[in-house]
Amino acid sequence: MNLRLDPDVQKLEAERLRKGKNKADEDLDSLKTDYKMLRLSMKTAGLGKTSEQWRKEIQEEKKNRKEKGELKDRVAELERSLHQYRNWNSEMKLRASLSKIKEIKERIEELETVL
Repeated sequence: MNLRLDPDVQKLEAERLRKGKNKADEDLDSLKTDYKMLRLSMKTAGLGKTSEQWRKEIQEEKKNRKEKGELKDRVAELERSLHQYRNWNSEMKLRASLSKIKEIKERIEELETVL
């Protein structure tokens, strides 16, 4: 029972992380668009930012990129875990099938002996 729940939880967490990654990608795209519009407005109006404002914006952008990278790493880790579980699960099913075949062969031998 626990083995069945574990992949389901991993699937849900992977899906949640994928959604978070997609949201982060959308936010990043939105930030890029806003930044381009801001730069155009600044050129048009002749306005500028102080160096401190630029440093702060750059730090926020770096932070966003780092978080996006961490999400990708976590998704990759969960996908590897899911792949390992599927391989293990397939192996267990194969072992169970082989065991069942062995039991059936033994039963056939018993019945042939009786006949």
